[in-house]
Amino acid sequence: MSRRAFGLTAAAVLALSVAACGNGGSSGGGGSSTLVGLVTKTDTNPFFVKMKEGAQKAASSSGATVQSFAGKQDGDNQTQVSAIENLIASGAKGILITPSDSKAIVPSVDKARAAGLLVIALDTPLEPASAADATFATDNYKAGLLIGQWAKAKFAKDGKQAKIALLDLNPNQVSVDVQRDQGFLEGFGVDVKDKNKIGDEADPRIVGHDVTNGDPAGGRTAMENLLQKDPGVNLVYTINEPAAAGAYEALKAVGKEKDVVIVSVDGGCPGVNNVKAGVIGATSQQYPLKMAQLGVEAVAKFAKDGSKPQNTDTGVTLITDQPADGVESKDSAFGLQNCWG
Repeated sequence: MSRRAFGLTAAAVLALSVAACGNGGSSGGGGSSTLVGLVTKTDTNPFFVKMKEGAQKAASSSGATVQSFAGKQDGDNQTQVSAIENLIASGAKGILITPSDSKAIVPSVDKARAAGLLVIALDTPLEPASAADATFATDNYKAGLLIGQWAKAKFAKDGKQAKIALLDLNPNQVSVDVQRDQGFLEGFGVDVKDKNKIGDEADPRIVGHDVTNGDPAGGRTAMENLLQKDPGVNLVYTINEPAAAGAYEALKAVGKEKDVVIVSVDGGCPGVNNVKAGVIGATSQQYPLKMAQLGVEAVAKFAKDGSKPQNTDTGVTLITDQPADGVESKDSAFGLQNCWG
């Protein structure tokens, strides 16, 4: 089968899937409304569920229709490629995408932009970032930096030497994964040699890295693997809060849950509740609803007058109930007032 034929077939299957599963959202404007595509990594992670909610909310006031697509799991680039093909063929004015593989998706994004669509990366920048018209995202390096600085201050106060396990996303090492991981390490005071990849540091405090696919099952397996490598792990960085929940279950299964500090990124309601319960020591809260709302509004404006947006930092807040000197933070009560999921 030719590449073109495969692409059209996949697009047709995706279109049927969206119709059957109710993933497309619409509002206002009738047949003349602006079609906006939302392409996320998965449709199960609460972060992306909230992103979809934000897009649909913005569509209701912007005269737009949102059609949503998602990969089968984190790292599923081919489904995102097919979604872009579908949206080009459907006459979309713009695409909002959280890339599963920020490098591999670039040729498809190039094709969309060549066809006149506005492409905005949400949460995860493309590589290079200039491949998209704009990026609306958390400063992921800062998100990692904040939890690294907090952990460094806590371990210094407690007079403990760290043994660090890092639970990353997937082998693709997408930009969001690298930025959070290395922000954490640099915040903790670890020398990172190559800022463009994970796992190049030669610090004796690092037990190792493993991948989680950003979900609880992956977090548990990765934690089990790293505990086998060194049962003395006492500080765990996780790419997100679902992975943190899985890591905690692995620690609890071997009676180590009270001896290990977990830090993470997300700020979803389950994660903030885990901060309140002491499961997670600190997390960096980000705001997916805002990313998607701004994205839909930008596409609607582009459709109206051709104007293109600038890169936008959608903010990050450190959430902890154990504040550390010199590290700005808010407590879990604030986190619960601003959480999602």
